[in-house]
Amino acid sequence: MKGINRARTGIAGAVATFTVLALAACGGGSDTSGDGGDGESGGGGSDAIRVGFSQLGAESGWRTANTESVKESLSEENGFDLTFVDAQQKQENQIKALRDFIAQDVDVIAFSPVIETGWDEVLQEIKDSGIPVVLVDRTVDTTVEDPYVTWIGADFTQEGTTAGEWVAENAPDAKIFELQGTLGSGAQVDREEGFGEVVGEQIIGKASGNFTRAEGKTAVEAALQAYPDMTMIFTHNDDMGLGAIEAIEAAGKVPGKDIQIVSVDGVRDGLQALVDKKFNYVVECNPVFGDQLAELIKKVYDGEDVPKETIVIDEAFDQTITQETVDARAY
Repeated sequence: MKGINRARTGIAGAVATFTVLALAACGGGSDTSGDGGDGESGGGGSDAIRVGFSQLGAESGWRTANTESVKESLSEENGFDLTFVDAQQKQENQIKALRDFIAQDVDVIAFSPVIETGWDEVLQEIKDSGIPVVLVDRTVDTTVEDPYVTWIGADFTQEGTTAGEWVAENAPDAKIFELQGTLGSGAQVDREEGFGEVVGEQIIGKASGNFTRAEGKTAVEAALQAYPDMTMIFTHNDDMGLGAIEAIEAAGKVPGKDIQIVSVDGVRDGLQALVDKKFNYVVECNPVFGDQLAELIKKVYDGEDVPKETIVIDEAFDQTITQETVDARAY
């Protein structure tokens, strides 16, 4: 067995020595188990690193791409025995999965938390078990000391800031409705903060679409009635923005013209909407970082020092994007 297996008792002390990356850039998969409570195991050999991974759900194209990347990288061929659980966007499902991972005595636990709070008890249980934790995509707000070894994902605040800067330069008089993600999630909290710090005075209303296309459409249908003078929507992900397009068109307006749309994600459908001039600006949040996650987990398992944070780099796109660029996307 490798170094981390019996070095777990010293993990809290070791965490203090980990360096923090100061990079600035970006960081929401599908599951084939079809059950929030049951996981699927890769069935790796005895030398494989046993990883328990709880994905928060399959709410968007971004999440689907992220899950596919994670599963591809944490494969048996790459030296992993993966148990994967889709929490179906329910925190109680994730907590059950994490406790199951403890009972299975996996080597490393990784998860993308549905929301930031409510993890104290289970994180303390994991810490007491000596199993190291890797946070993926989203973060936690907890009173547990040193609850995780490392985190990999997006700079959500910077994503909001980048979107706000485009608005400030290109639509300084826009009246903005903010279509938010799952309330309390790291992505929602931080994107709201970053965007609001730049153009907060232009925001006339907010509502959650829970990161889904259907709920995004419903939220915008209501917003069109409540805020008839709005001229722009800032959406926390592409799927909600695509739902917004449906609502805008049903109301007899032209998305991208009568009501501009600024989005975060950069999935293929979102960038296609940009090519079609229905979106105006998209800040990428790259979901394909399974290979980076796999390398981090290997280092954690081997007892090596790892950075406390790894920021996934992303880009931003406007309506000059070409169809060739969209067609070449991996997600």
